[in-house]
Amino acid sequence: MFKKLILGAAAIAMVSGAQVTLSVAQETLYVPSLSYRTGPFAGGGIPIANGFNDYFTMLNERDGGIGGLKVVVEECETGYNAQKGVECYEATKGKGALVYNPYSTGITLQLIPKAPVDKIPVLSMGYGLSATAVGEKFPWTFNYPATYWSQMSSILNYIDSQDGGIKGKKIGYIYLVSGYGKEPIPLLGQLSKSMGFEVVEFPIAGKDMQNQSSQWLNVRKEKPDWMIMWGWGAMNATAVKEAAKIRFPMDKFIGNWWSGANADLDSVGEAGKGYRSANVAAAGTDFPALQDVIKLVVEPGKSQIDDPEKVGDVLYNRGLFNAVLVAEAIRAAQKISGKANITGSDMRDGLEALDLSTARLKEIGLEGFTAPIKGSCADHAGGGSIFLQQWDGADWKKTTDLIAPDMAVVRPLLEAAATKYIADKPEWQTKACN
Repeated sequence: MFKKLILGAAAIAMVSGAQVTLSVAQETLYVPSLSYRTGPFAGGGIPIANGFNDYFTMLNERDGGIGGLKVVVEECETGYNAQKGVECYEATKGKGALVYNPYSTGITLQLIPKAPVDKIPVLSMGYGLSATAVGEKFPWTFNYPATYWSQMSSILNYIDSQDGGIKGKKIGYIYLVSGYGKEPIPLLGQLSKSMGFEVVEFPIAGKDMQNQSSQWLNVRKEKPDWMIMWGWGAMNATAVKEAAKIRFPMDKFIGNWWSGANADLDSVGEAGKGYRSANVAAAGTDFPALQDVIKLVVEPGKSQIDDPEKVGDVLYNRGLFNAVLVAEAIRAAQKISGKANITGSDMRDGLEALDLSTARLKEIGLEGFTAPIKGSCADHAGGGSIFLQQWDGADWKKTTDLIAPDMAVVRPLLEAAATKYIADKPEWQTKACN
């Protein structure tokens, strides 16, 4: 009898312990981070992951989390590999994942069809499939703050405002041969017709990122009036160095927002002076929220960042911006659902209700950090404006106000692309928006 009592007590203790563990797990907000701290693009992946993690750590330290619940960020290393990204997704989706931030167009394309099945939204922040901005066709995927198509439109609008306009000009497009680099090509082709410019493509294979001499000899031969770059990793610094070698005018060379980080130009230095790139979030630490991160996370040693001086760099701030979008969507989801412990389905509703207004940005300590973003059922990109920054030989300086895309042209093209994507998928889930 004594033995039975002991075994019974032990069983009760085990069950109670399981209940406590389960309760603790349920009383958190679980956000997987598909990071890449290794591989050929680790130079970009590391600061992004650090900024993403540090903002949530700051919220946990300063506010006790969001809505009274701590945020648990679990990294899963993808190496920027689509297959590994899917493996990370499958390994973490059952842990109560609220949203996935793939940080790779290749991984994003793999997760888009999984999101409606598993009821977990995908936030491809300014990358991925541009057509997912059409919320009616892609209820579970979001593109805040802008798509690659709207970004390309804004860059072309900027060029059109310079030197007598873009009509009759030759635009060179140098890009990484991948889903990422190919993504804006359809829009570029359409706008070349409507705006009256010529496009010359200069593709760069992944194995040739650091060996671009032949492409830049072709650039010298073709003599484009402007160059636009969709590059990543080692490709960016190499391209700027090669452009300098052939004396291409740097102020007419514009990279997208993945082609304008500190890591890209630090090794180029003075030779890259004048080069421009798009951006969606300000660099620097002159924001109360960044100061809180430094005080509560970086200085106490709760960050993985190896150099505190890198807080505020372009990609660190972009990772932090991604965390801001997730945090604000969590708040919206909690408000809509009336509960703190939300689900992936609740998070989807929160992402559609995202309203990062000027007033809200000031309230969270990021006044002037980015353009206001307002989502909706139909609009999963929410604004789309960018600004240009310019390399002064040592650092990036913001040089333009916000540049809006021509959505009267871009939106119909996005809708057509979205319709085409789901045309051969009869079971695809859509949503009617009022």
